[in-house]
Amino acid sequence: MSGPTTRRIVFLAYEDMNLLDLAGPLQAFATANRLGEGAGAQTLYETVVASVGGGSVMSSAGLAVDTRTLATLDATDIDTLIVAGGCKGEEFSVCPQLAAWIAGRAAGVRRVCSVCTGAFVLAATGHLDGRRVATHWAWADRLQQRHPQVRVDPDALFIQDGALWTSAGVTAGIDMSLALIEADHGHQIAIQTARQLVMFIKRAGGQSQFSVPLATQARDDGNFASLHSWIASHIDQDLGVARLAEMANMSLRTFVRVYTATVGRTPAKTVEAIRMEAACRALESSTLPLKAICLKIGYAEEQTLRRVFLRNFGVNPLQYRARFSGRAEPARAP
Repeated sequence: MSGPTTRRIVFLAYEDMNLLDLAGPLQAFATANRLGEGAGAQTLYETVVASVGGGSVMSSAGLAVDTRTLATLDATDIDTLIVAGGCKGEEFSVCPQLAAWIAGRAAGVRRVCSVCTGAFVLAATGHLDGRRVATHWAWADRLQQRHPQVRVDPDALFIQDGALWTSAGVTAGIDMSLALIEADHGHQIAIQTARQLVMFIKRAGGQSQFSVPLATQARDDGNFASLHSWIASHIDQDLGVARLAEMANMSLRTFVRVYTATVGRTPAKTVEAIRMEAACRALESSTLPLKAICLKIGYAEEQTLRRVFLRNFGVNPLQYRARFSGRAEPARAP
């Protein structure tokens, strides 16, 4: 039986793009290629970096990238287009020639994708009209204002809307690329690619652009940063408010008042959110049964985990695992 068809991925580059928006996804596909060839399969992907004029294109990091001209691809079949993001200033300027080329080719491409502010380029072609899309959180409002017909989600890591894939900035482009690889070649090759890239976890697109500790620290100006780090590293322990007040070296009443005013939610809500983030990682990246996950994150009963999951995500833990891990739930002991 013949192996899988080699898919041609074209990365679209332009002056002042973010280097990692291009290099991160490019490396993910190159790593998948190496893993596939090591398993005896033919090359999974052919990757091409192209720009309007071809030649050397300078990134915003000051490192130039060698590219082909778009004209050399006019008679070439393309499986997936990926537009990098990035710019030097606070306003994103779309190259009209690049947008026109995409508009002319998008209908004949199986998947069209963007990383970060690459969504501005796709939006300029009309390709995002009426679609739900992701971009870097810092640019979401500007994208929505410039293109009100686009449904911008300011929080998601990446979004698939049919044949359209869009992602938040920088490392989220790698998350999206792993999802593309998984869609093409299955969960195992995607997980192996993530491991080779030393990714902490293959994150699901529906996850927030902010981890719970990072988002919380952004709100509290670092006043409780060490406490949040301590909570995350002691997630299986008793994390009642009295214990947290002791760790913060405050009286109970003062701690609750100051913490809630500073962070914008109660200490118990922060503990729950960090536990949920840990539970999601365990469900996505392991085959541990629910009981073991409960013990890892400090819940004594599976029912507690199920109840909190339903309240936060609208699905139970096993439904979450089935959706985001690519694994079947291990059989329960009789």
